[in-house]
Amino acid sequence: MAEAKSTEKRSRGRPQVRCDEDTKGLIIEAADTQFRDNGYAAASISAIAQAAGVSTKTLYRLFPTKTDLFSSIISDRIGRFLLAVDQSTLATMDLRSGLERLLIAYGMLTMSPDTVDIMRLVIAESDRVPEIATSFYERAIVGSNVVIEKWLTRQSERGLLKFEDIHMASGMLRGMMIMEPQRAAILRQQKPPGIEDIAQRARICADIFLKGSQVAAV
Repeated sequence: MAEAKSTEKRSRGRPQVRCDEDTKGLIIEAADTQFRDNGYAAASISAIAQAAGVSTKTLYRLFPTKTDLFSSIISDRIGRFLLAVDQSTLATMDLRSGLERLLIAYGMLTMSPDTVDIMRLVIAESDRVPEIATSFYERAIVGSNVVIEKWLTRQSERGLLKFEDIHMASGMLRGMMIMEPQRAAILRQQKPPGIEDIAQRARICADIFLKGSQVAAV
C-alpha cells in the first residue's frame, strides 16, 4: 500500500506529454507573431521557441528551417479557408449563395489584418529572401485559387456557368473581390475591411460575375 501511494505521488509530479501536433500549433502561433513584429530575416528562432514554451531542439525537429516554419503559417491559414468553404456544404447551396459564401471566406482569408501583415513582410523581404515569396505564392495564392477553380468547374459541369477559360475567370473573380481594398490596406491607406464590408463586396462581385457568366435559363 505504501509503495502504491509513493508511485501515485511520483506520477502526479510528471509533466504532461504534449503531442507534436499541439506543439506545432504553439510554435506556429509564436512564429506568426515574431515574423509580423520583427520581419522574416530578423525573427529569432530562440525567441519563437521561448514564446512557444519549447526548446530550440524541439523546434528544429518539427521545423528544420525557418522557411518550413513560414510555410506552415501560410498552410495553417489556407487550412482555415478550406474549412470555411467545405465543398460538400457548398454543394447544397444555390448558385448565388454558394458564390457569395466562397467570396466571403476568401475575403476573410486575404484581407484579415494578420494576412495583410504577412503580405507586407513578403513584399518587403522577397528580394533578400526569395524563398518566402515562392512559399507564399504556391501555398496562399495557388492554393486558394485551386479551391475557387474547383467550385467554378463544378458549376460549369452542371451547366450553370459558362467560361472560355476557367483559370482566367477565377483570377478575375479573385481580383475583383480583393484587389482594391487589400492593396489599400497593405499600403496603410485604409484599415482592412470588416466582415460587413466583405459581405457587401461579395454580394456586388457575385452579381457582376454572374451577369457575365451565368447560363440563361431556357
